[in-house]
Amino acid sequence: MIIQQINTTLRTVAPGRIAEEIGEILVDTGHTSYIGYGRKLRPSASKLIKIGSGFDQSLHGITTRLFDMHGFGSRFATVRFVKKVSLINPDLIHLHNLHGYYLNIEVLFNYLKKIQKPVIWTLHDCWPFTGHCSYFDYVGCNKWKSECYSCPNRMAYPRSLVVDNSRVNFIKKKHLFSGLEKLTFVAPSAWMAGLLKQSFLSGYPVEIIHNGVDVNVFRPSRQREKLKRRYGVSGRNVILGVASIWDRRKGLSDFIKLSSMLSEDQVIILVGLKKSQIKDLPGNVIGIRRTESLNDLAELYSMADVFVNPTFVDNFPTTNIEALACGTPVITYRTGGSPEAVDDNTGLIVEKGDVKRLFESINKTLDVGKGVYEDFCRKRAVENFNKLSKNTEYIRLYESVLSN
Repeated sequence: MIIQQINTTLRTVAPGRIAEEIGEILVDTGHTSYIGYGRKLRPSASKLIKIGSGFDQSLHGITTRLFDMHGFGSRFATVRFVKKVSLINPDLIHLHNLHGYYLNIEVLFNYLKKIQKPVIWTLHDCWPFTGHCSYFDYVGCNKWKSECYSCPNRMAYPRSLVVDNSRVNFIKKKHLFSGLEKLTFVAPSAWMAGLLKQSFLSGYPVEIIHNGVDVNVFRPSRQREKLKRRYGVSGRNVILGVASIWDRRKGLSDFIKLSSMLSEDQVIILVGLKKSQIKDLPGNVIGIRRTESLNDLAELYSMADVFVNPTFVDNFPTTNIEALACGTPVITYRTGGSPEAVDDNTGLIVEKGDVKRLFESINKTLDVGKGVYEDFCRKRAVENFNKLSKNTEYIRLYESVLSN
């Protein structure tokens, strides 16, 4: 098989990491893997095609900020890209995130309709079926079910400062994304699959493939106390939070509220903060800059007594399953597909924004003790969210689609 994937970035966050890992499996099994990407070059087993330039992406960003036309910039960059794809002549094209200031969806989908190759599209968020935003549940908007207009989430990514073009975007997306004869969607969560069935894309088949993690990297450590001494939290219960970008949507303000409720033997560690954010933290919250080292991250998960994910918008966050793989119980808000990672033996679910109940759930988990949860957490991650088995499901899907 010759497979062409497309995603905004390589490796840096879950969609890019999934694309790269699928490529690794393809190459290891004798197939050919290409990945088209916008930015963040990383070493890769796949053959890479850069889409556009930094200048082009800046222009796309300006177009988005002024006119709310995200996904409709980068025309010439996308024309050049599809010409390269035509020369490759892949058997199947796998789409991931198409937003991110690097790709023109009109050029791409007119090309896909012309060639009518099989297409797999993994929905890492809701942007494909809305007129503007990547997540609408933060503002409780359901206009996407019929037609977007007067967007209440215009200032959220991809932010538009001047114009509300959500209705036109919605109509254009509905037209562009319809009419592909061989399109199959993949949802990383049952929650996303349910939304898809309520959108204008409901006529297409959808498969659920949860995200996976490397359970050989993310695994329990037997040196937890040594790690606690390294971070200066020896003898204290560690409440861990991890995000690639921390803001109110990811629950940063709720962690700050939570910090005022903690006892002296409890401490919060947040990973992924900016330097400016770290300066403003309360005394019982330790901030750590984002790390690209999976081994360092695994140590932090292992050191923690409980992982807390107070996210307000999410699909199927890999942070939950990274924590589980390290034997750490998870407490998450009832957001999107986030609760799907957890069962009765591995964590607790709290309603969004209920910081008091979040605090009570943390104490309940700490009272039970991490030792009771550890084996259950590890087993759930290994059996259900091993990246090798999850990404192999994509290969089987490719083979199934192509055989039909």
